[in-house]
Amino acid sequence: MPLNILRIEETQTAPLKKDRAFSGVEGLFLLIQQCIAKDKRAQKTLYDHFSPALYAKIRRYVYDVNHAGEILNESFFKILTHIEKYAHSGSFEGWMHRITINTTMDFLRKKIKQDQIVKTEVKGQEISIPETSIAKLAYNELITLVHGLPDMQRSVFNLFVFDDFSHKEIAGLLGITENNSRWHLNDARRRLKEKIDALT
Repeated sequence: MPLNILRIEETQTAPLKKDRAFSGVEGLFLLIQQCIAKDKRAQKTLYDHFSPALYAKIRRYVYDVNHAGEILNESFFKILTHIEKYAHSGSFEGWMHRITINTTMDFLRKKIKQDQIVKTEVKGQEISIPETSIAKLAYNELITLVHGLPDMQRSVFNLFVFDDFSHKEIAGLLGITENNSRWHLNDARRRLKEKIDALT
């Protein structure tokens, strides 16, 4: 189970905390080494610094704050448990984001019903949402509309649009086919277009 230092209140939105414990590449490298050595203060510093961005990413996929908090804790538990496996060959934040995405997808795979997965084909033209329509919405308004999508459509849309995953990568994460992924993306766009048209 996640460490006590990783617990957050169920209704907390993980506000950003000012952190002067490390700065720059050298400071981050030292912090990682301290976390590998199981230094509790270093672990808490890492959590305080990076949890807001990771929590915000989770909330794009998971609307319920209780579930989002649980996923954040589980993600950080995995990050701290496997931090020695970070190879320093790429962005450390990117490595953490990937773990967080995988943990979120694990949760959603268990939650999404089988009947949401069986769609296989995109019939007709792929649906697009005019940029002029999106431009009329504030970011928070768009995210609210995305939250209103069914679990699978929301997951595919977020992965494809916000996190730049390919349909092949999405299929692997969600345990579906690439055609499934395309269908759910198209359906998400259709639903969002209807909602945006109604608002604008």
